[in-house]
Amino acid sequence: MSRSIWKNFTCWILHDWQEMKKIIILIPVFNDWDSLKKLINEINESIQNYQSFIFKCIIINDASTINQPELIKPKNINSFQILNMKKNRGHARCNAFGIRYIYKNEDFDNLILMDGDGEDRPIEIKSLLDGIINNDNISIVAKRVKRSEGFFFKFLYQAHKILTFIFTGKNVAFGNFSCLTKNDVEVLQSKASLWSSYSGTVIKNLKELGEINSFRGSRYFGPSQMSLFKLIIHSLSIIAVFKYQVFLRSTFMMIFLAFINKYLGNIAIIFQVLIVFFNMIIFIISLRERESDLKNSHNNLDKIIDITHQ
Repeated sequence: MSRSIWKNFTCWILHDWQEMKKIIILIPVFNDWDSLKKLINEINESIQNYQSFIFKCIIINDASTINQPELIKPKNINSFQILNMKKNRGHARCNAFGIRYIYKNEDFDNLILMDGDGEDRPIEIKSLLDGIINNDNISIVAKRVKRSEGFFFKFLYQAHKILTFIFTGKNVAFGNFSCLTKNDVEVLQSKASLWSSYSGTVIKNLKELGEINSFRGSRYFGPSQMSLFKLIIHSLSIIAVFKYQVFLRSTFMMIFLAFINKYLGNIAIIFQVLIVFFNMIIFIISLRERESDLKNSHNNLDKIIDITHQ
């Protein structure tokens, strides 16, 4: 009789475990280990009331030059891994590798992407999880409704949004912070543009997206690693995902400027030259979208450190 009860209890536990949604949180990091430790602790606090989820945290160490400190798995995160890369590839490509690696190697229902410096606020993971509970069939992005950066950065960000809308017709108001369904991970992991721009690839290939309002946080430690040059490349990389739309819209602009040339004179010619120059830049940036590099990104994986039981 006791064996029968134990068997039934074990089957019930296993069934309940299988029914629980498996969430993977993907975080790229380069040298910013202090921020990562604080972030992990805050994630642990944010998810403590979500007992119907199984959480795994995967850190992509982008060939950091600062030695990795000892990390301890918090109690609310069920498993914890660090994937050490051989060579530094940059933030976007870490995410691209991580998405493809997780799709190929992990058992999961949803994938949360977030930055490791505190600007993606862990408290907002609650909103993403609530979104899954309400509708687990669509991916959710964190729409940035308020930023913590200075005036100059905010100005450039607004200029980027306007430029993107003019040349693509798309309003890209989110970054990496998002929660993807497994079906959408399958769609994204094979797209060459993922190697260059996550948000651009998402907005182009996923037809239906949920949104949460996100207030951009402040970095935990140190200055931002996003230089002006990196910001420009980041912006152009998003636009380059839509290079064919950019070319088509630019063609219409050139025709329109040709018609009004007699009214604007040299001003129209200057705009035409700028449009041609802009398209050349977009074409060059689009060359970063190398499908072969994405598919072979696993070759840059050095070793996997599992600290689940440490």
